[in-house]
Amino acid sequence: MSQQEVTTLAPTLTPMVVVEGVHRSFGSGAQAVHALRGVSFEVRRGELTALKGRSGSGKTTLLNVVGGLDTPTGGTVRLDGTDLAELDETGLLALRRDRIGFVFQSFGLIPVLTAAENVGVPMRLGKVPAQQREERVRTLLALVGLTEHADQRPGELSGGQQQRVAVARALANDPALIIADEPTGQLDSETGRSIMRLLRAVVHSEGVTVLVATHDPALMELADRVVELRDGHIVE
Repeated sequence: MSQQEVTTLAPTLTPMVVVEGVHRSFGSGAQAVHALRGVSFEVRRGELTALKGRSGSGKTTLLNVVGGLDTPTGGTVRLDGTDLAELDETGLLALRRDRIGFVFQSFGLIPVLTAAENVGVPMRLGKVPAQQREERVRTLLALVGLTEHADQRPGELSGGQQQRVAVARALANDPALIIADEPTGQLDSETGRSIMRLLRAVVHSEGVTVLVATHDPALMELADRVVELRDGHIVE
């Protein structure tokens, strides 16, 4: 391999997410709840990493900390080289809008908007020009297999279709990272697998990194790597 090739490839080897010694406690004194206890792990760039653990293990808290939705009590979180502790609220808002896409268990779609309009919401917030926004919406709906459902509202779609809209919306601003918290929790097993396969395909087609929390062993098989969280600790 030439020196030029080494220089070109090196940046892709750096982790997308680096979590070091992260603690997160709620409350104080004897009543304090320690959700995260010195968590350290990395999410590699361009991979689908599954975070597994029982209910109450700290998965959602960890996802919120990585996504800049919550502030750790201690430790550091770096996203694509940026230390989240160095960002003020405006900086965190821009980070969540421009560099992170979120997919939730409850879909989180706006009921009065069509599928296309829901996908376009992040781009409206980012003041993307109308023509560019419409083209991106069409591309993303095609990616998730919902071109023919663009004008339907969430209530007219199945659960699996709604989650596909949510995945398309998460991709709207071309994020570096998608965080998905139990995205198949409200779906039957086969539909859940189809959503996980979609996330798997997104990693390849969009070049995005995905961190997904799940407790379903069948879905973990589709991940590049599985990280287990137990009682606020990473289990090696």
